[in-house]
Amino acid sequence: MIVLGVESSCDETGLALYDTQRGLLSHALHSQVAMHEEYGGVVPELASRDHIRRAIPLLEHTLERAGIALSEIDAIAYTQGPGLAGALLVGSSIACALGLATDKPVLGVHHLEGHLLSPLLAAEPPQFPFIALLVSGGHTQLMRVDGVGQYTLLGETLDDAAGEAFDKSAKLLGLGYPGGPAISRLAEFGDPTAYKLPRPMLHSKDFNFSFSGLKTAVLTVVKNHEEKVIANICEQDKADIARGFVDAIVDVLTAKCVSAIKHTGLKRLVIAGGVGANSQLRASLDAAAVAKKFKVFYPELEFCTDNGAMIAFAGAMRLQINPDAAQKDYSFNVRPRWPLDEIKVV
Repeated sequence: MIVLGVESSCDETGLALYDTQRGLLSHALHSQVAMHEEYGGVVPELASRDHIRRAIPLLEHTLERAGIALSEIDAIAYTQGPGLAGALLVGSSIACALGLATDKPVLGVHHLEGHLLSPLLAAEPPQFPFIALLVSGGHTQLMRVDGVGQYTLLGETLDDAAGEAFDKSAKLLGLGYPGGPAISRLAEFGDPTAYKLPRPMLHSKDFNFSFSGLKTAVLTVVKNHEEKVIANICEQDKADIARGFVDAIVDVLTAKCVSAIKHTGLKRLVIAGGVGANSQLRASLDAAAVAKKFKVFYPELEFCTDNGAMIAFAGAMRLQINPDAAQKDYSFNVRPRWPLDEIKVV
C-alpha cells in the first residue's frame, strides 16, 4: 500500500510517500520561517496562501524522487487538525481534490498522532507500549501509548506549552523568530549558576505542566536588569538568562517523564515534536535513561518539525489495521482544536 501524506497545519508544507512494504519512499518540505520572521511569528493568512503556492510543486517533486506516478498511490492522508483553520483547509482541499481526480480514498489524520508515531520511522523504532512526551508548538502532553489509536492522556500543559515559552522568552531577549533554536544555541554559552529560574509544577505530584510563570520570570529578570533595555544588555548576560530558562524547562520535562515511567512501570520513552530536537533536552533525558534504566527514542531530526512523512506514515498505520478508514467521500471539514485522546481506537 502506497500512501500520499499532505501536511499543512501551520507554517510548513509537507508532502511524502510511504509504502507499507518498502518504507518511506520520498518526502519534500517547505518551511515558511523566512517569510514570517519579519513579523515575529506566524501570520495565518500568509501561511495559508503560501501552502497554496507550494503544495503542487512539492507533490511533483515527491512523486519524481520516488519514481511513482500519481495513479499508483493507493490512498491519500491529510492533516485534518489541530492547527490553523485556513492552513488546514488548504491541505484538506488539495488532498480531497487529488482523491477525486484519481478516484483514490482519502483519510483525515490527527497532526499530533503523526508526531507521536514519527519515531517509528527511525532505523530502530520503539515497540508498543511506551510513554510519549509530545512537545510540539502549542502542545506539551504526556501520553501512554499502547498501540495505534490507543492513547491515554497522563498530563498536559495548563497554560503555555514548552514551545510557546521558548518562542516568547526568546522574543523577550531580542532573539527574533523562531525563538526555540536561537535561545537554545545562546544557552550553550551561558553560566548555569547566574540565574536560578523557577521550575513550575516540578513537585506537583501529577503529570501536568505550566510554563507561563517561567516566561514571566524571564520578563522580570529582563525588566530588573540594570541596563533596562534588552538591546543594551551584554551578550553574556543574555546567554546566562537563556541558560537559566532552558535549564528550568529541561529539568521539568525530564522530571515529569521519569515520574511517568516510574508510575506506569514501562521502560520505553518516546519524544516527539519540535522541542524534541533540543540538544539540552536530549542530553538530560539520555542521562536520566541511563540512571533509571529505561530507553528513550527520538524521531530523526528532519522529522521533529511538521512534515508530510509523519502524516503518510500515520495514515498507512491506520489503513493497515482498518482498510476502510479511507473513504471516497471527498467532502471534508477541519478541526483546528482536536484533543488527541478523542481519536477513536482503530
